[in-house]
Parts: sequence; structure tokens; C-alpha cells
Amino acid sequence: MSSILIALVALAPLRQDVPVAGTGDGPAGGGPDIVEVVGGDAITEALRARPEVPKTMTVDEARDALDRSLEWLVSTQLENGSWGTSALDGILELGFSIETYYAWQVSSHALATMALQKADETPERLAAFERAVRWLCDTRLPQRGSDWDTDYTWAGLYGLVATSRAAVDPRLTDPELRAAIDRRGREFWRLLETTEVPSGGWAYYDDPPYSRRPSWATSFCTALVMPSLARAEGLGWIEDPGHLRRATAALQRCAQPNGAYTYNASFGIPRAGAGESINSIKGSLGRIQVSHWALGSLGDPSITPDRIRQGLEWFFEHHRFLDVARMRPIPHEGYYANAGYFYLFAHYYAAEVIDLLPEAERQAWHERLRPHLIKIMRSDGSSTDFLGTAYMLTAGTALNALSLQKGMPARE
Repeated sequence: MSSILIALVALAPLRQDVPVAGTGDGPAGGGPDIVEVVGGDAITEALRARPEVPKTMTVDEARDALDRSLEWLVSTQLENGSWGTSALDGILELGFSIETYYAWQVSSHALATMALQKADETPERLAAFERAVRWLCDTRLPQRGSDWDTDYTWAGLYGLVATSRAAVDPRLTDPELRAAIDRRGREFWRLLETTEVPSGGWAYYDDPPYSRRPSWATSFCTALVMPSLARAEGLGWIEDPGHLRRATAALQRCAQPNGAYTYNASFGIPRAGAGESINSIKGSLGRIQVSHWALGSLGDPSITPDRIRQGLEWFFEHHRFLDVARMRPIPHEGYYANAGYFYLFAHYYAAEVIDLLPEAERQAWHERLRPHLIKIMRSDGSSTDFLGTAYMLTAGTALNALSLQKGMPARE
């Protein structure tokens, strides 16, 4: 049985309207493999009914999908400028601290703010962006939820990314708003300063013995914020460059000889990615992209174009493992411990790292990436890769829009 069919069968019981990109010779250059399907059950019918997904997709073909994602963000924004809810809205996430649901709302809100900021400007999108920035600046800061549950770090991570980007947006001219952005950016940094582990980096849980300063960091949490730490230094929000140096060293320690990046960033010696380990290439498809992007953006000479290309080739070669894990409700349920929520995170940072390559070759990479984003989009323009909760829909739609915006020139 082909790997594509394996992915289709795995996904069919959960989302029978979502196709997986093919590898055959369909009319768009990427139809599904030709297989003999026996039987008349629901899975067989779903396989036959799935539309073909092309191997590549041009800017013009993808622009409508991007517009639908942005329209979903604009139309679902609440009057106060926020999205979603701060309360538990799905029983599959029972067990976290009450504060964590609010922290997830803030972090997903930050992603939506980033997506609207990058959008082709319309009066509606600009107004929604400004409302989103104001809510992000005015809402209370999340607090630590419990001894082990430090998910409020997510609000600090993407909050700092969003505010540091908003701080340099020339369209935001209101002096009071600019002052609020500056204040909130510094507050997000103070949150991160208290959750930075001693060896450098950040994560969202802690291990015993529990302490005021957590002891566990991950490569991907650390990587996603590193370029924003450099921006925050330039804005005067961070005075000590040692924070970025420690984060960089922690991420560099995660790099393995096989090209993967370890999940954990707080161990002195990286753990090998043998067998079906999360630290293998197939379990590191997203971490490779975000780590290459973070280090490459900051000028690490080891992140060469060839190294970026190799990471992207692995991403597409082993993409089926992200496909299979997407929408699985149990974290790390997939092969190589892939989790559903790896999917859109991985695609966004793949889109980012593509833009570190020479300009002449970027568009071809983006054309390969777009079908994997659009194939999961719902008819209303929203996207999710894990659960149907409000924060996942907000974050997923924002990540999809951010990914499609890369490599897509503005309308003339």
C-alpha cells in the first residue's frame, strides 16, 4: 500500500473532506497514486470522492484561499477586538489550569494580529488589525497557572513577536497606541524573563522539583522568539544581550548530526533520534524549519542555503507523517511522536525559512508548500490541525494565512 493511501486511510475517519497531496500524474501534476480499492465501505467512498491536490500552486491559484482566511479573521473578531474565549470550550482539554485557557486565547490572538498586519490592506482589515493591537495591549497579562502548567509562556512568546512587529508598523501613528505597544511589549518581555530557564530558552511546562523559574525548555519555543528578541533589543525593551546569546546556544545544542533538532533544549547533551524517536528527521520536520529560520535570520554561518534546502526537501519527502498526525486528538499520537498541532506551525516556519534562500528560487518552494495549506482549509476559510476549539481555529487560521502571505506579492 502506498504511503499516500496510508495517510488517506488514517485521516478518513476524522475529516473525510480533507485530501492529501498526491504523487501521481493527475491533471494538475499531482493526482493521487493509482491503487486498487476493494469494497464499498465509507472509507472507500471517501477515498474515491476526494478531489485531487496538485503538487504545486501558483500565486493566482492561492490568493482566493488567502482572502477567505483573512475574511474569516475579520468576520469572527469580537467587538472588543479579540477572538474566541478565555474559557474551556472542549472536553478533550480538561485538566489544564483555568488560567491556561486564557493564555491560549492571548497567544492565538497575537497570531491573528500578525496575520492581519501582513495582509494586503483594505479598510476592514486595517481596522481589525488596529482593534486587535489595542486588545492585545489592554488585556491583562496571563499568570502562571500551576506548578507544572506554565502555558502562559505561550502568551509571552507570541505576544512579544506581535508587539515587536507592531512597534515598527508605520501605519500605527496614534501616540497613545504606540505608547501602549511599547508598554505591553516590555511587559511581555518581563514575563519571558521570569520563565527563561537557567541554561537558556523557554517552554510551557515545568518538571519537579518545581521552582519559580522553570527548568525545561524546548527548541521550537526558543527558536520562534529569537529574531524578536533581537528586534526587542533594538527597541530598547531588552537591555541584556545575554538572553539572546543563551537562547542561541541552547538552540545550537539541539542540532544533531543527522540534521534533526531535539525537542528538548535544556539537556546538556542532545538525545539521539534512534528508531521511531521524536528526535529523528521524521519527528523533527517542523523543528528543522523554525530552527533554521531563527538561526539563519540572526546570521549563524552554519545555516547555509544548502542546509536550508535539505531541511525543506526532508519536509516534503516525509510530509505524510504530518498528514497522518493532523487532527488526531491525542498529543504525539502520530508516528515519530508527531502531534496534530505540529502541522500548521511547521508550514508557517517552512514558509519563513524559504525566504532566506536566494530570491530566484523562493517562488518554486512556495508553490510546493501552498497545496498542503489549502487542502486543509474549511469552506468558511478557517483552518485547524488539532481540535475545533476557539483558540485552535484562531491560531490555525492565522498560521495558514501567514504561511500563504509569504511569497505572495501585494496586489497592485
